[in-house]
Amino acid sequence: QVTSEQLVMLLELLLEEEELSQEAMETLQRAYNLQRQDAEVRHRWCELAVKHAHTKAYKDVENFLLHDQAMGVYLYGELMVQEDPQQQALAGRCLSLVQEEMDPSARRVVEEMVL
Repeated sequence: QVTSEQLVMLLELLLEEEELSQEAMETLQRAYNLQRQDAEVRHRWCELAVKHAHTKAYKDVENFLLHDQAMGVYLYGELMVQEDPQQQALAGRCLSLVQEEMDPSARRVVEEMVL
């Protein structure tokens, strides 16, 4: 059994890679059931999905932004900095769904990035 700490370390190492194939991303997802792990692991998984434009995991990114708002602020920035229209639309859609319930200071930061 792999611990959450080990998964975080693995995903951190993979975030340093310039390229990961879609096949490698799918294998990771299947092997570790990443969307069902704790918030730290899911956050790294979402970062990896954004960095490598793994569209099959965008639903995981959306769920993270909607349900882990405090940890999602950085992820909004990642979605915007990639300059990918699909990722930017995802950020805008998620923000529109949760902005009224967000912490005011976090909302301001995210709105500056997204809007």
